[in-house]
Amino acid sequence: MVLTGFRPRRLLVVVAVLFGVLAAGVAPAAAHAALTGSDPAQGSVVAHAPEQVALTFSEGVAMGNDSLRVLDPQGKRVDRGKLRNLCSGSVVKYGAGLPPGLPNGTYTVAWQAISADSHPVSGAFTFSIGAPSKTAAAVPQQQVGGGLVGALYEIARYLAYAGFVLLVGGAAFVVACRPAAARVRSVQRLVVRGWALLTGATLAMLLLRTPYTGSGKLADVFDFGGLQQVVMSKPGAALLSRLLLLAAAALFVAVLFGAYARLHAPDGTDANDTDGSDGTGEAEDAEDAEDTEDAAKRRKDLTFGLAAGGTVLAAGLATTWAIAEHASTGLQPAVAMPVDVLHLLAVAAWLGGLAALLVSLYWGPPVERTAVRRFSRVAFGSVLVLVATGTYQSWRQVGSWHALTDTSYGQLLLVKVGLVAVMVAVAGLSRRWTGRLTAATPGTNRTNHTNRTDRTESTAAPAVAQDTSAPSDTEDTPAADTAGSGGPADPARVAQLARQQAALVTARKKRIRDADPVRRGLRRSVLTEAAVAVLLLAVTTALTTTEPARTAEAVKAASADRSPDANQPRVLNVPFDTGGADGKGTARLDLDPGRSGGGNELRLRIADPSGKARDVPQVEVSFTLGAKKLGPLPVALRHSGTGHWTASGVQLPVPGRWQLSLLVRTSDFDQVTETRNVTID
Repeated sequence: MVLTGFRPRRLLVVVAVLFGVLAAGVAPAAAHAALTGSDPAQGSVVAHAPEQVALTFSEGVAMGNDSLRVLDPQGKRVDRGKLRNLCSGSVVKYGAGLPPGLPNGTYTVAWQAISADSHPVSGAFTFSIGAPSKTAAAVPQQQVGGGLVGALYEIARYLAYAGFVLLVGGAAFVVACRPAAARVRSVQRLVVRGWALLTGATLAMLLLRTPYTGSGKLADVFDFGGLQQVVMSKPGAALLSRLLLLAAAALFVAVLFGAYARLHAPDGTDANDTDGSDGTGEAEDAEDAEDTEDAAKRRKDLTFGLAAGGTVLAAGLATTWAIAEHASTGLQPAVAMPVDVLHLLAVAAWLGGLAALLVSLYWGPPVERTAVRRFSRVAFGSVLVLVATGTYQSWRQVGSWHALTDTSYGQLLLVKVGLVAVMVAVAGLSRRWTGRLTAATPGTNRTNHTNRTDRTESTAAPAVAQDTSAPSDTEDTPAADTAGSGGPADPARVAQLARQQAALVTARKKRIRDADPVRRGLRRSVLTEAAVAVLLLAVTTALTTTEPARTAEAVKAASADRSPDANQPRVLNVPFDTGGADGKGTARLDLDPGRSGGGNELRLRIADPSGKARDVPQVEVSFTLGAKKLGPLPVALRHSGTGHWTASGVQLPVPGRWQLSLLVRTSDFDQVTETRNVTID
């Protein structure tokens, strides 16, 4: 990448354009959880009205009573309005009961939920009773999490990541790499703006959460009842915790640029007067000043306190993402969340420190070579952490090599890896410029003092340090003296001359700094890294809102490799007649998910000839697989309501054509046993 003639203002334009392009391309978030099955199945035609509609998901979800709606052909809601939790073991399943006697026709099921990693999911499908028919049911055309609200939420998510990187990485650069930067206004503005950006984005996400996961209407940001529900949820609690940590971070920033900056300021100077805009004697004073033992101890203690406190705050902020994003659900969450925290901290230390170095190189006094070398070591360590944590995260979320190219998540991950490789290559170029900077410094102009600090060494550049294009007494001539010696000076004229003098000094310093080819090369390489970092941060944000490849592959395999009836509940309607009074009726048995192994749930409903649920004195169920000489295996039924029995953890060890035996006793002397065949996969 060639950046000849690049200027700092152009950098801001490039960043703004890149962000605008990325934000314009924001699409509805593809979430972690996915619908893997339903009963009745999508598009199926059932002979009789089902007792309920049940949905099975790939991961944990949060649903409420209005999250699952069943609409009749006229568009009227017909479900009972109360969500049933049908989860059992690793099976995530929810349902809604239906009243008996529903007429024939096509019914529409509309659902929405919040994935365990905070992303909303929604969908709709139809099934028919008896025969398909026309339907007037209206379902939302826009998926939850899309539209204007979805775009705004994703922008806020991106800005939150950017703010975190600038705040944490910028502060780490000051404490670990260049304490003198605490007095540089450009670095101060970077860190403070990072804090403001993260705070504002977090507030926006908290307010947008209600419409983002619900109606999709922007006006619902003022729904304080919904906001109360959001705060009680896991994602809302994470956002609220982030705001509390940001309040503590504000105190940290105040100490960093207050007491800490003063401890690193030369005696008798303004702690904030080192951005290169005015003043000429601070560098010389700082070079000659010697810290007292007491001041050195205070500086050391405060540095340790800021480092320890800052690490805790940074880890806490990173945890607010880990507990509400992909790391909190799926495979090995207890390991994945700490790894995710380390990953975020490494990203912030590298990219945020890079941003701090960039503004220091362009808008501050010359950067000490030792500070550049320290940051180079920090960046190298961060890359090692990123490689280790990124490898684990990739294995956890991708799962197979072909998923890297066959899924959106895998493709985005490849783009991210490519961008990281580009950044590492450019960082290597920056390290070479740093080496040249170190080699060039000892042979350059030295002034009177032999014990100059690194700042003196970095200011002295080959040949150009003796630039004399500006008057040699420009920096030393008081503005009041140039106003003339005849009579009192005009205050307005004095102020004007002072501004002109400051402009000349700044221009001269910039001319000397820009004439150094080594430092110019370093600035350009760091600028290139920063430009790539903007894209890298955008891809990282997109990954957090994309369904992991492992989940996408599992859903795809379930639909491609299994028969249409696989992993669907086995439903049997068994008429019976015990021969006595009130001996007739129908038993409905639902075996879910109807597969071999454990984890099956059996639901039994006994109804009289009119379809009304009724109790009977005794009911027993058992399974036999004659081909394998297994059984009979009795099922331990539990009475759960009038005419209803349930059993969890039903074990059917192997697939095959099992025989189900149902014993029903309606009186002391009247009973009957019915048998049916059930195919278990």
